[in-house]
Amino acid sequence: MRSFTTKWTIQDYLNTPEAIAGYLEAVFEGGDPKLITTALEDVARSKGISQIASDAGVSREALCGVLGKLANFKHAPFFGVLKAMKLTLKVWVEEGPGPFKAE
Repeated sequence: MRSFTTKWTIQDYLNTPEAIAGYLEAVFEGGDPKLITTALEDVARSKGISQIASDAGVSREALCGVLGKLANFKHAPFFGVLKAMKLTLKVWVEEGPGPFKAE
């Protein structure tokens, strides 16, 4: 019996503002800085890095630089403080037009 597999990427499933918000919220709950950075990169790729950069008013290179710096940013203590305060970050979909907003 022969089996076939296809390449799976999260970007294929980040196709609605609600899916993106749910994905980011789940990642933020974990508080893992590397996973958060990866998730933000996943979202940017799902929308197109050039498009996100344009919408943000920065160059593609600047956006990639920011995402790269986030990977090295030591925000683990930030999530530790939130957890100690019994707080968490939430992500929701804004109303109105835009790349991550309900239309």
